Amino acid sequence: MQTPDTPMTRLSLVVPVFNEQDSIDAFIAECDHHLAGLKGLSLEYVFVNDGSTDDTLERLLAQVDADPRVTVVDLSRNFGKEAALSAGINAAQGDAVVPMDVDLQDPPALIPVLIERWREGFEVVLARRSDRGQDAWLKRTSAGAFYRIHNLISEPSIPPNVGDFRLMDRVVVDALRDLPESRRFMKGLFAWVGFRTAIVDYQRPARHAGQSKFSGWRLWNLALEGLTSFSTAPLRVWTYLGLTVSMLSIAFALFIVFKVLVNGIDVPGYASVIVALTLLGGLQMMGIGILGEYLGRTYLESKRRPVYLVRRIHRRNH
Repeated sequence: MQTPDTPMTRLSLVVPVFNEQDSIDAFIAECDHHLAGLKGLSLEYVFVNDGSTDDTLERLLAQVDADPRVTVVDLSRNFGKEAALSAGINAAQGDAVVPMDVDLQDPPALIPVLIERWREGFEVVLARRSDRGQDAWLKRTSAGAFYRIHNLISEPSIPPNVGDFRLMDRVVVDALRDLPESRRFMKGLFAWVGFRTAIVDYQRPARHAGQSKFSGWRLWNLALEGLTSFSTAPLRVWTYLGLTVSMLSIAFALFIVFKVLVNGIDVPGYASVIVALTLLGGLQMMGIGILGEYLGRTYLESKRRPVYLVRRIHRRNH
């Protein structure tokens, strides 16, 4: 951990990229503009090419040829942002590491503030969005619902409106590198390792270029990953739901017995039978589906496949 008396020797910016050819040059220029004046700073750019199909890799290799600070980790295919973040964190060599997006929605102007809090003794400095006005209403609402549900049923809690943009001390990075999961939900892992944490609020600007690569379906799958990676509550709830349905069934059976004793033999109604069958059938299928989610993740973890594969690491020899 850095202290006020310990000058920073290296800062690593970890930047996953997927089809972001129009943002790379502007990103580096903006970071250089805001970080060039920091004393004792040795800057390292770690770009992770996550299987881009446009000219992203060519733009990155041109930066490697021109700038010895740039390292490019070229993955063998598109593994997803969580895997690309893991690859970048594993490759970063800095005393402090900042994961961030290349589209400039994570503003480089905030990095000196993160560094200042780090030099005060905090091992993690979170960048929290104070205003999500750039997001659509549905995205804001669904994100808020996810954070509430996750923090209600999971440990540890995830700070709301905090993405991957943060500063982490080398001790935190080393702890993350030791975690063995192959199915990775990085926000949860960041929260799980803990350490002394500070929060810096900022307003998230619009994208510099391009469009978000996260569709609604991918965000839904990421939310499922987060809930099933850090909570067994979806499994446990079926024990209580089954107990409740069983007690209601017993109560209904006793009611039928009492009704027959008072009024004689009663012919059961067709509608009530259909409702009971469809309700119980739906509950059983939902329960099997949730079991399947956990079983599938257990199956994938048991294979012990690597989180990602690297085709090549490009860096200029100094």
